[in-house]
Amino acid sequence: MRTQVAIIGAGPSGLLLGQLLHKSGIDAIILERQTGDYVLSRIRAGVLEQVCIDLMDEAGVGKRMHEEGLIHGGFDLLVDGQRHRIDMNKLTGGQNVMVYGQTELTRDLMEAREAQGLPTVYSADNVQVHDFDTDKPRVTYEKDGQTHTIECDFIAGCDGFHGVCRKSAPRSAIKEYEKVYPFGWLGMLSDTPPVHHELIYANSPRGFALCSQRSLTRSRYYVQVPLTDKVEEWSDDAFWNELRLRLDDEANEQLVTGPSIEKSIAPLRSFVTEPLRFGRMFLAGDAGHIVPPTGAKGLNLAATDVKYLHNALKEFYEEKSEAGIDRYSEIALKRIWRAERFSWWFTQLMHKFPDDGEIVSKFQRAEIDYLLNSESGQKTIAENYVGLPLDFGQ
Repeated sequence: MRTQVAIIGAGPSGLLLGQLLHKSGIDAIILERQTGDYVLSRIRAGVLEQVCIDLMDEAGVGKRMHEEGLIHGGFDLLVDGQRHRIDMNKLTGGQNVMVYGQTELTRDLMEAREAQGLPTVYSADNVQVHDFDTDKPRVTYEKDGQTHTIECDFIAGCDGFHGVCRKSAPRSAIKEYEKVYPFGWLGMLSDTPPVHHELIYANSPRGFALCSQRSLTRSRYYVQVPLTDKVEEWSDDAFWNELRLRLDDEANEQLVTGPSIEKSIAPLRSFVTEPLRFGRMFLAGDAGHIVPPTGAKGLNLAATDVKYLHNALKEFYEEKSEAGIDRYSEIALKRIWRAERFSWWFTQLMHKFPDDGEIVSKFQRAEIDYLLNSESGQKTIAENYVGLPLDFGQ
């Protein structure tokens, strides 16, 4: 087989890149080691920045998102039993975010690709990348007992943190930065109405909690737990009881409980790979970076990686210029590190760090006092939460 771009990974970043390339007349094949049903079963984030919303529109798959997505102009910080609203819309000159589940976004992209007859190979085993340091890279994979080869111009590694693309980069040419946090998030998804029309981020003596949502009838809740906890140890009742202990009286009055649809514990880490380009192979999304979910940046960073990479590949094919692909890593990493910093800062601000002693709680409280009493402080958190412009600092 021959194509212009071989995309490894059919998550949101790979599917979005494939759709954008198709709109620009660039051929691509997507390989995914899991089944399509498995990809859709993964429960992930659901807060979209305006940049991500615009990209879905640019890709021609934004119709259902606009019909069903929930526009949020702010969120609440819950500290010492009191809620304080961060008015993002006012503080950023009219910008908002949209709540739309990553599963639904992925479904929209998958259905569009299928409707257009674009090639996606699911259950592709033993995917390997070859010769990406030359102008004739190849990808091999196994399917139904046979080995297949794809010859291409470029390889886009959109295959996540555990994918083959980053692992295939020469160790002498790659540097990885990582911070692992001493706790995780126990998350529960339930078909219950959200406790509040916007998100609530809670800093409590018992640890962090987040009240989020996927729709007007489906809620997503999280509580900070030790890394030693096992999801089997947490019954639904135990989860609801712990969540109540971290919320204020008003939220507890509004909280509707019910059986869990899904429950899992996610460890938190900050992780960045430098660079994101290795010859004719590029990393995008979780293949190149992971952020703590506190700042809702993971999916949005993946989308902006894809935007930069699409623009670079389009420039290569339309203008015969390599300027964009030469700068892809530099430009993407500037935005990545800014989002990493915000996610790290917000995580430090809202969580309980058991090994750091009471002084850290005092630091947190002083920082929150500043935020709540300074328009400049609130503006900083608001503009980072809604997402910095694509060309910020470029």
